[in-house]
Amino acid sequence: MDKLQRSVKGISLLIVALFLFLYTRVAWLQAFQQEEVGLKAGSIRRIWVQAPRGNIIDRNGQLVLESRPLYTVKVIPSEISDAGTRYLAFLLELPEEELRAKIEEGRNFSPFAASTVFHDLNEIAVARVSENLWQLPGVTIEVENKRKYNGLFNGTHMLGYLRGVRKEQLDTLAEKGYNPDDKIGATGLEKFYEDHLRGEKGARYELVNPLGMLVGKYADGQSDIPYVKGDDLYLTIDAGLQDLAEKLLRKTGKSGAVVAIDPSTGGILAICSEPDFDLEILNGTTRKQEWADIALSPHKPLFNRAIQAAYPPGSTYKLLLSIAALEEGVVTPETTINCPGYFMFGGRKFKCHGGAHGSVNMTKAIAQSCNVYFYKLILQIGLDKWHDYSEMFGFGDRAGIDLPGEKRGVLPSTRFYDKRFGKGRWSKGYLVSLGIGQGELNTTPLQLANFAATIANNGIWHQPHLVSGFRDTRSNTYVPLSYDSDELPISRRSFDVVKEGMKGVVLHGTGTLAQVPGVTVAGKTGTAQNPHGQDHAWFVCFAPIDQPKIAITVLVENAGFGGSVSAPIARELINYYVNVKGKGGKSYSATNAVNSISAFSDSLKSGGANPAGQSPTDSSGQARPGGVRAPEEDPGD
Repeated sequence: MDKLQRSVKGISLLIVALFLFLYTRVAWLQAFQQEEVGLKAGSIRRIWVQAPRGNIIDRNGQLVLESRPLYTVKVIPSEISDAGTRYLAFLLELPEEELRAKIEEGRNFSPFAASTVFHDLNEIAVARVSENLWQLPGVTIEVENKRKYNGLFNGTHMLGYLRGVRKEQLDTLAEKGYNPDDKIGATGLEKFYEDHLRGEKGARYELVNPLGMLVGKYADGQSDIPYVKGDDLYLTIDAGLQDLAEKLLRKTGKSGAVVAIDPSTGGILAICSEPDFDLEILNGTTRKQEWADIALSPHKPLFNRAIQAAYPPGSTYKLLLSIAALEEGVVTPETTINCPGYFMFGGRKFKCHGGAHGSVNMTKAIAQSCNVYFYKLILQIGLDKWHDYSEMFGFGDRAGIDLPGEKRGVLPSTRFYDKRFGKGRWSKGYLVSLGIGQGELNTTPLQLANFAATIANNGIWHQPHLVSGFRDTRSNTYVPLSYDSDELPISRRSFDVVKEGMKGVVLHGTGTLAQVPGVTVAGKTGTAQNPHGQDHAWFVCFAPIDQPKIAITVLVENAGFGGSVSAPIARELINYYVNVKGKGGKSYSATNAVNSISAFSDSLKSGGANPAGQSPTDSSGQARPGGVRAPEEDPGD
C-alpha cells in the first residue's frame, strides 16, 4: 500500500512539474518573445515568377530580339489597406483614383492573387517603393521581362508586339495559366509563335504574418518551382537585307511593301511594310496618347501591306497569262501579233503602253509590256483556263506564311462574276482588264514574291515562311520546322520562254533600272490603277537567272511607274545580297544605296504620301453588268 501511495505521489509531482514548465514557458513567450512569435504566425503566399520569353535570331546567328528585366509593382487586394493605397499612389506618383481602379480590377479576378498595378519602374521609383515596403502589406516589387530590340532593323510588322491579356480572352486562356496582368503576343511572330516564346511560369512561396508582411521563404525555398524560359526562334531573315529594304522603302516617302524570298526553300529573306512604327513605344508601359497616335493615324501603320493589302498586280500578271497560253497551246514562242498601238473591243479603242510595237512574239511582248498582245491572248485562252492556272500558283488563297492576318486576295472566276452580276449578265469584256492584271483581280505582295520564286524554280512551289526552327529549352536541342512544297505540272520550256522575256525587261525593256553589275536579273514591271490617287508601282524579279538566290517583289503605292520607282529598290537589294554578301563582302554602305534612289524619291515626295490612308480596292473602277471592262487609260509600266 505504501508503495502504491509513493507511485501516485511521484506521478502527481511529475504532472505538476510538467504543467509548471509549460506555464513558465508560455509566460516567458508572452513577456519576452511576443514579437518574434507573432512574426512567425501567419500564412503561405504564392508568387508567380514570369519566364523570360524566347529570343529571336536571324539566319546568320545575330540576336534580333531578347528579354531584359522589367520591374513591376503588384498588389494583393485583400491585404492592402485604404491608407496603404493612398501611400502607394503617392510613392508611384500615380493618381489615387487610377491606382484604386487597378486594385479593384485585380480584386474582381481574385482578391488573394497578386495583380500588377504599375509596369516598368525606373531605378528611383524602385528604391522609393522598396524602402517603404514594410509599411505596405500586400505590396511587392517583382522582376519580370521586357523585350529588348537590338537595333538591327525595325521589323515592326514581322516581329509584332505584346499586350496585356484582355478580359474576354481569360475565358479560354486561364486554363493555359494566363492571369489578367500577363502579356501575350498581339501581332507578328510574337502572336504566331506565342506557345513557343512564352515559356512556363515558376512559383515562389513566402511566409507572411497576419499583417501581410513578409517573414521569409517557406521551407527555405525548397518548394519553389523554377520557371522554364521560352524557346528561341531561328529566322530565315537576313538582318542586313531586312534593314536595307526598310530604309529603301522608307526613302520613297510612300506607303508600300517589300518581300524577298530564298527560291530554294521558301524562306523569307526580308519582309517590310511602310509606314511602320517604333516597337519600343509598345514595350513596357504604353501611354494612351502614343497608342492613339498609332492606332488612329490615317496612314495606317498597323496595317501590314506585305500580307494584308490586296492590289491589282498590273502587268506583272502578264507572266501568268503567258505560262497558261504556252501550256494550253494557244500560242507558241514564235507566234507573233501586230500591235498598231491600240486595241479595239466592244466599240472602244484602248491604247497600248509605249505606242505601236509592230510585230511582237511572247518574249518581246513581255520585255516591252505590250498590252495589245495580252488583250488578244486572254480572249483566246478564256476565263476558266486563266483562273485554273492562277489557282495553281496560289493566287486567290493564302500562301501560308507564319504570320497572322494574311489575306487571300481576289481571283475572279465564272462563278465570281455570276454571283456579282448575275448569270448571263456579264460579257467577255471583263477579260480585257484581267489580261493586263487589272479589273477585279487582287494579289498581295507576298503572293507575287512567291510567284516569282516559283518561276525561278521552274515550277517548284515552296510555302513561304519566316522561322526555320526553334531551340527547345527543356532538351536544349534544335528542332527544324517543315513546310509544304509542290511541283507544278508545267513544262520547263514554258518557264524558259517567260524567263527570256523577263531578262529582256531588265536588259532593254521597261525595267532597265534594275540592272546589277555582273548579275543577270529577270524581272517584270507593273503599274496598277488606283481610283484613290496615283497608280501603284510594282516590280517582281529574281536573280541570278541561272542559279536564283533571291526573288523579290517591291510595291510602292501612289508612285506611278514600277520601272522608275520599284525597280531601283530591287536593284540595290540584289546587289547587296548577291554581289556584296554573297561574295563575302564585309563592307557595305546602306547610306549610299539609299541615296542612289534619291532622285526618284524626291520627285515622289512632291506628291505626298497616301493622304487618306486608302487601302487598295478590288477594282479599278465601276463596271456595268454586261459592259466592256477595260482600263480607263493605258496603265503603263
